[in-house]
Amino acid sequence: MKFRSIFFFSVLTSSLLISNSGLAQQNTLRQDIPNRYISYEGVVSMPSGRVMGSGNAVDVDSEGNIWVFERCGQNSCSDSSVDPILKFSPEGELLFSFGAGMFVFPHGIIVDSDDNLWIVDAGVEDGVKGNQIFKFNQQGEILIELGQAGIRGETPNLFNEPSDLAIGPDGSLYIADGHINPESNRRIVHLTAQGEFIEAWGSKGEGPLQFECPHSLAVDSQGRIYVGDRTNNRLQVLSPEGELLAIWEHFGRPSGVRIHNDLLYVVDSESRQAEGQYGYNPGWHRGIYVGTLDGIVTDFIPDPNPHDGTSFPEGISVDDHGVIWGASVGDRKVTKYVRN
Repeated sequence: MKFRSIFFFSVLTSSLLISNSGLAQQNTLRQDIPNRYISYEGVVSMPSGRVMGSGNAVDVDSEGNIWVFERCGQNSCSDSSVDPILKFSPEGELLFSFGAGMFVFPHGIIVDSDDNLWIVDAGVEDGVKGNQIFKFNQQGEILIELGQAGIRGETPNLFNEPSDLAIGPDGSLYIADGHINPESNRRIVHLTAQGEFIEAWGSKGEGPLQFECPHSLAVDSQGRIYVGDRTNNRLQVLSPEGELLAIWEHFGRPSGVRIHNDLLYVVDSESRQAEGQYGYNPGWHRGIYVGTLDGIVTDFIPDPNPHDGTSFPEGISVDDHGVIWGASVGDRKVTKYVRN
């Protein structure tokens, strides 16, 4: 096993695809990129007495059931006694829920090829709960528990505000470890399928292989890792060995990253136009980018009403039919996008 921190490179070699190869010349407002998707809201129904909380975690299993990991009707589960993990039928009817009292800040749900659930808790109550990743079966039974409840760290067995998880073609796990807190980690952690530490890459900063809020990530069929380096307003593409392959700045401010059938899906839920405001990214319109794995954007679904706070989906998933599912923090709803 090895643990590596990659620090700022003083010289960038020509072998790194740091320029966007002209891709960034596409209009930042995406007026020249088609939107071939129709959006549908109200796709899930909360039970009587419950409201949807903030959330960026949604996925769909092999039966078409919709899984949502929301923040207990508010923006945190820290003081809540309701179930934040919700299973809805393909028609949007609540079928099952679990997880009350277990989590602090729901931040990721990934359904694997066996329909098990990987759950990412980005929050922490010091010494109590949070800072963990769990693998559950669909009955809510814990199969794997990673990290230590309420303990921050950067050692092989600890996380510090993990944000997302992706599963590689060999079944190994990749964790985006580090969220908004300035003291949280800024690294990508590589684990075996059973959660054993292999290595970690990255450090805090703005240089190559440095991150500021590695918020989401996805892995393609070749094992390449696409990291939404959100606060740096860019995607970083890594080899399976953690070497930098490209830095792309033409996907806005990436909050959610997914890959399905060799298509790349990236959502920008935060770009803001006011200088000095959190999320400042002038000239970029919020929305969902759909493109190829070499970074060409083929579709753009614009946020119809980008406002000051976070709007539009922050987290996305793509089901077996190519339908995009989004969960939003500010708007507190689940939306699906179907290509027409």
